[in-house]
Amino acid sequence: MTDTVVVLGAGYAGAGAVQQLEEELSGTADIVWISDTDYHLVLHESHRCIRNPAVQESIKIPIEEIKSPGTEFIQEEVTGLDVDDREIELSDGETVDYDYALVALGSQTAYYGIPGLEDHSLTLKGLDDALEIHDQVTAAAKDATRNDPAHVVVGGAGLSGIQTAGEVAEFRDIHNAPIEITLVEALGEIFPSGSAAIQQALRQELEEAGVEIMTDDPITEADESTIHFDEGEPVDYDVFVWTGGITGRDALGNAEVEKEHNRVNAESTFETSDERVFAIGDSAIIDQGNQPAPPTAQAAWQAAEVAGENLARAVNNRPLKTWKHHDKGTVISVGEDAVASDVMYMPIETFGSVPAQTLKKFIAARWIADLTSWSRARKAWSDL
Repeated sequence: MTDTVVVLGAGYAGAGAVQQLEEELSGTADIVWISDTDYHLVLHESHRCIRNPAVQESIKIPIEEIKSPGTEFIQEEVTGLDVDDREIELSDGETVDYDYALVALGSQTAYYGIPGLEDHSLTLKGLDDALEIHDQVTAAAKDATRNDPAHVVVGGAGLSGIQTAGEVAEFRDIHNAPIEITLVEALGEIFPSGSAAIQQALRQELEEAGVEIMTDDPITEADESTIHFDEGEPVDYDVFVWTGGITGRDALGNAEVEKEHNRVNAESTFETSDERVFAIGDSAIIDQGNQPAPPTAQAAWQAAEVAGENLARAVNNRPLKTWKHHDKGTVISVGEDAVASDVMYMPIETFGSVPAQTLKKFIAARWIADLTSWSRARKAWSDL
């Protein structure tokens, strides 16, 4: 009897794993791909849509351009995973049976129980989020004046927060809009996971872009117009974007696999506590020895090929491969500028300007080309 392998999610991990599965299984198993969108989003470039919604046409890749004709695609939201009956539960009430499942649903925003934060903030976890930020910034700017500018506050100064603040600054400059921007971080410095060199370079880029930076004071509450802090004075806002952390999807809440905050614990082979369920990307906490793999696009991209191959090996009862994450460096855009650090084979630890901008574009173009073609990547280049 032919096995059915189901992949949940169309992010970096899901899209990459599907293509590897198609290559490995080559018609010997049924592949089913489930996602709530009928496209793959180049998520690490979604912040560009805050400035210009037209960019979505370059970073939104239709599923039909990625999968082979033999792979069945179902556009529906996943609401549950029943490991006893080996069923995927969908929002329309239907279920999909599986012999093996790969959980690649990504993550959702964490609010840490801070009162009012979820109700009064926007997030940046997908295309619709970026477009909503654009719409709200546009509306706030229209109602503002030079004497009474709109205030956009971005909470969380990790990669998403920094890039969001940079894009709002680009929007302000392009439209000559009366906007003030504040980036808030609870810890002592922006981009807390980075080196002192990249932190300083990013701070300089942001300050030159006119972004005020507040650090070392956590948010304690948010209401419809004001953000409150542990020590500092409250800050009024017109648009509030929260990018301060991630947690697992609610769909995994009742799944009987080992997990933490709805993120599934997985070995370096992507196996979970259930031998028929594998997990990858932000959905998973993947064992790498001293610490888990980072929940980044880079890690998901690297892992996808091995995850797809291991699922095929499991189907064929073959030994699984062990995956090891290799950090190839960090590249972060601040509007049109960019900062890169610890990039493999580069003699300089931290750099910016044209080399960093070009590298950032090439990374996104390379991913688009791997999924589709270099022709599509070249057309997207100017928007990346």
